[in-house]
Amino acid sequence: MGFTLEELRKFRAEKKAEFRNLPGRTHYILTCGGTACQSNKGEELFNALNDEAKKQGLADKVQIVRTGCFGFCEKGPIVKVLPENNFYVEVKPEDAAEIIDVNVKQGKELTRLEFKRPDGTPEPKAAKGGGHAELPPIGFYQKQVRVVLRNCGVINPEDINEYIANDGYLGLEKVLFEWSQEKIIEEMKASGMRGRGGAGFPTWLKWDFARKAPGDVKYVICNADEGDPGAYMDRSTVEGDPHSVIEGMITAGKAIGSHQGFVYIRAEYPLAVHRLEIALKQAQENGFLGKDILGSGFDFDIEIRLGAGAFVCGEETALIQSIEGNRGMPTPKPPFPANKGLWQKPTIINNVETLANIPVITAKGGAWLAAMGTEKSKGTKVFALTGKVQNSGLVEVPMGTTLREIIFEIGGGIKNGRKFKGVQTGGPSGGILTEQFLDTPIDFDSLTANGSMMGSGGMIVMDEDDCVVDVARFYMDFCVDESCGKCSPCRIGTTQILKLLEKITNGNGEESDIEKLDRIGKAMAKASLCALGQTAANPTVSTIKNFKDEYLEHIKDKKCRAGKCKKLLSYAIDLEACIGCSLCAKKCPGECITQLPDVPAGKKKAPFVIDASKCLKCGECFNCCKFKAVVRV
Repeated sequence: MGFTLEELRKFRAEKKAEFRNLPGRTHYILTCGGTACQSNKGEELFNALNDEAKKQGLADKVQIVRTGCFGFCEKGPIVKVLPENNFYVEVKPEDAAEIIDVNVKQGKELTRLEFKRPDGTPEPKAAKGGGHAELPPIGFYQKQVRVVLRNCGVINPEDINEYIANDGYLGLEKVLFEWSQEKIIEEMKASGMRGRGGAGFPTWLKWDFARKAPGDVKYVICNADEGDPGAYMDRSTVEGDPHSVIEGMITAGKAIGSHQGFVYIRAEYPLAVHRLEIALKQAQENGFLGKDILGSGFDFDIEIRLGAGAFVCGEETALIQSIEGNRGMPTPKPPFPANKGLWQKPTIINNVETLANIPVITAKGGAWLAAMGTEKSKGTKVFALTGKVQNSGLVEVPMGTTLREIIFEIGGGIKNGRKFKGVQTGGPSGGILTEQFLDTPIDFDSLTANGSMMGSGGMIVMDEDDCVVDVARFYMDFCVDESCGKCSPCRIGTTQILKLLEKITNGNGEESDIEKLDRIGKAMAKASLCALGQTAANPTVSTIKNFKDEYLEHIKDKKCRAGKCKKLLSYAIDLEACIGCSLCAKKCPGECITQLPDVPAGKKKAPFVIDASKCLKCGECFNCCKFKAVVRV
């Protein structure tokens, strides 16, 4: 039994008035329920806060809510206390009693749990407010504009009432009762929305192709098969705001004349799957899915299809093959899925981030989203900022924000005072950009023009201790494993590039190998069947372009300046710095470190030396020496 339109509007008004404003409640404690925080005792923290509220007699005064990911993953678990908007980081279950006592009972701020800079000093705070959607008052959030992540860290993702209270399904009212198919597509066109899965194809155009395609049966697919190393934007969105994806899919269904949707999501994302299952059940029970939605006469259902974790199934034709029960392998295009897709019927495939934008576009109008971003890249983009950066986590910024702003202002700069070396955008298909590109505005065209790509939104920061040749080898190793092997350019090309990179990192490289790498990479880009093969060589080609001197060092000098390529390393002991403590000798698995027979003048003990002919190059001596006597040479 679901809502009628009038009942929904009345219900939303009631829930909006109650949202974080229940009679008798003085405080609301929001705890991060994303995967990262859950794996770091987040569930125990949530339970401890509830237990303490009861123990201190405040259970009727405080509401404790498990939300989705706050985004500030570097410092989780996160707790936010309203109405003061106090924001606590690295919270442990044993902190629960103090939070309830100091913050709730006494009304004071618990300063020891506030975010602090690496030197231990508090970060200057932006003005505080009490609104439930207020961004935390620290620098990590101040340049962010949350559209896709608008409900993450704000609502309980397992409660449809909280989604409705926060304007959920508001845009769907227009879609079902006021807008024609043409009007929906017109608003999508006005928004300038381009697909966030990596290709950046205009969303309205894809929908319009499917709308015009002949046939009574059409399908909508949500691609939640996020598989880039270091990327977790889509997974976190499903965990924190599953109804936004459902609403986006219903809207897409109405736009093209489809009555059936599928969410293709990795089985290895159990929390996202669990919350999506809850959301689908609640949407069905409340009349947002099924027959005659809200009395509009429009029918739409959604089913979940679990993927086995194949990276290539992120490609739309391979994904379709997998849903149909076949091996996930790309098929030639044309025909494109909008004309012949799932079971040969017209099909549109959008990723999670694209679909999560749709409810905002329908509620506020396409012009609202188009006011953000650049001329050709509208709206915002979510990135998983990881690597050698102070503040890693999920970041959502308007298109056109520079790499420098994200890495050094939002991300807080490079860890441990090290020097910035490069940033890779676009996952294993993206290039590595150097310092000269830090002021590049982030949009589809600028990144591509500079040898990288937007991709789905991975952003991995590297410092001077990273070896770009080894990074290129790592990503090519990943692509070799994930290639379906259907087409020769990808199957053979990835393997050949990997062998050449391994040859170079093992100290056997030749200068001609650089030209071979470049030539094979360009051939793969032109001849591979799908985007995996077409872009797999990007990390290699971009590092040859931007870091050719390091490739030459590996080949000519047999040296890895970052010390990552073990077979190019050798270790020695500085006899002046060595105090003869013997720790390196005890740790050495190859028994190649021995003590000199004589004690030099001024020394209490004889220093140790390394027999290079026996050295395994494991680095145990370098890692364990507290006096920096062991050096890489």
